[in-house]
Amino acid sequence: MLSITDLISGIFKPAAELIDELHTSEEERLKAQGHLLDVQAAAMQRVFDYETEALQAKAGIVQAEAKSEHWVTATWRPITMLTFLALAVGDSLGWLPNPLRDEAWTLLQIGLGGYVVARSGEKIVTQVRQNKT
Repeated sequence: MLSITDLISGIFKPAAELIDELHTSEEERLKAQGHLLDVQAAAMQRVFDYETEALQAKAGIVQAEAKSEHWVTATWRPITMLTFLALAVGDSLGWLPNPLRDEAWTLLQIGLGGYVVARSGEKIVTQVRQNKT
């Protein structure tokens, strides 16, 4: 999977190579490279800001669900994750009458991965907020 930093670096790579091949003075070439790096850093900062905002929005949804007065809304994520865990353990130990299909494992990986990322995102957002203050 291509990371966002690799994507942005890839976008700017042809320009960086072009600057390296320019037949100008060393000072002009270094100045052009510095400017390109500034633009690349600004682009990365915007992406990171966007990702932070997206994580904050997701964390807000999870927090709102957890604080909900309706028990289904407040507990559906933990119940789903515990069910996924039980299925994974049951299949791994051969306790299920029929092994899980590959599609089910893919769904489990996406679900558990998304849950872990969302929970980690909540913690990261909290840390980022604390660091900014």
